[in-house]
Amino acid sequence: MDGKAAPNGVATIEDRILRITGYYGYYPGYSSQKSASRSSVIQCKPGGNCPSRHRGMTRQLSPLSVAEDSAAPILELQNRSPSGICRHSRVERQSRSEEGTQTHTESSSQEAEGQTRCQSCTSTFLKLIWRFLIILSVSSSWVGTTQFVKITYETFDCPFFMTWFSTNWNIMVFPIYYSGHLATAQEKQSPIRKFRECSRIFGEDGLTLKLFLKRTAPFSILWTLTNYLYLLALKKLTATDVSALFCCNKAFVFLLSWIVLKDRFMGARIVAAIMAITGIVMMAYADGFQGDSIIGVAYAVGSASTSALYKVLFKMFLGSANFGEAAHFVSTLGFFNLIFISVTPIILYFTKVEYWSPFSAVPWGYLCGVAGLWLAFNILVNVGVVLTYPILISIGTVLSVPGNAAVDLLKHKMIFSVVRLGATIIICIGFLLMLLPEEWDEITLRFINSLKEKKSEDHADDTTDSSVHMRSRSRANGTVSIPLA
Repeated sequence: MDGKAAPNGVATIEDRILRITGYYGYYPGYSSQKSASRSSVIQCKPGGNCPSRHRGMTRQLSPLSVAEDSAAPILELQNRSPSGICRHSRVERQSRSEEGTQTHTESSSQEAEGQTRCQSCTSTFLKLIWRFLIILSVSSSWVGTTQFVKITYETFDCPFFMTWFSTNWNIMVFPIYYSGHLATAQEKQSPIRKFRECSRIFGEDGLTLKLFLKRTAPFSILWTLTNYLYLLALKKLTATDVSALFCCNKAFVFLLSWIVLKDRFMGARIVAAIMAITGIVMMAYADGFQGDSIIGVAYAVGSASTSALYKVLFKMFLGSANFGEAAHFVSTLGFFNLIFISVTPIILYFTKVEYWSPFSAVPWGYLCGVAGLWLAFNILVNVGVVLTYPILISIGTVLSVPGNAAVDLLKHKMIFSVVRLGATIIICIGFLLMLLPEEWDEITLRFINSLKEKKSEDHADDTTDSSVHMRSRSRANGTVSIPLA
């Protein structure tokens, strides 16, 4: 009974395995037929002679043999059945896909790094181009203003009227700012709301009549004096000399800030102020302290002084301002000039201090050119301080000196004396010294220390490389180097 039950159990197991795995040669009764073919093998009786040269093989049906018989078709089916083949192919495809995924991930990460580097390089290049354009625009607008004034003087000798007419154009600064706000801002504001927001530069209550007269009047007078004295200086001196002397306002701002605002004392800026004063004296000495030269130098120095006083008082009473507040303040100065200072050119006209006989003789084209370039310079100064660094505006201002020199040399055939050229160079160097940051000494020491550390590291690396090379040579020659204690 036990001997017969085992094959039936094995056949049942094989039928189930073949049916589950879907073996392509399976049919009902396949396992029973296979077991019958096995039973046709000659079985040896216990104690009998077992022939070894017959067609079959002699096997004992034991539990181990049954297990082996049941395991053999399973291994065979796993190797031969389509499901086993598909399983192997799936594993191979999965491994290949994983390798492809890793390769694709690495290539995509490298492409992303390359794109990031390209974007950073592009943004840096665009920033440099933008800063260069700001410097070039500031310098060219100031050079153009100075040269247009010199051209206007050939047919129209009325400096105060030119100053008043150009200052009236400041009214357009705030409308230009609001137009830019409408074009760029995501949240648009009404003109009245934006005007009230920007009028906080005068205080929490905004712009009132009392504050309009109290805060605007002194700054409007200083603005008019600065421009008027600058135009008077252009009547006596060349454009190069006047623009160089006007650069001294940076030194005057430092001196006034040190005295009035108690700013930090800096030795480099004191040296720059001394150089500016030296350049002024040399410029006045160029023609022997006589004639129109000394008067023109006085006008230019007075213009630089009133400009410095304007900046120091603005910082004292109004503090720092953003672009909108600065645009509001400049437009307010234009309104004050139009309302209260308009009487001055009328008085000068009737007293024949600044008189022109036919009204049609006024060169309105040149006057509009001067006013437009002056307006562009004021806008660029305020925009540049907000969008870029203030030092770029200062560099653009000092670059107007070689710009005017080039125009005077090429167009007017000016011949610069050695004294004037030396004075101009000294003033420009002093102006550049004024641009040094307050922590310039600490930054310089830090930079020198970093250079020393880098040199020491490079020397240590060279020493290590040379010692390794000597050891390799000694080993190649069969010698051993013994370090000294």
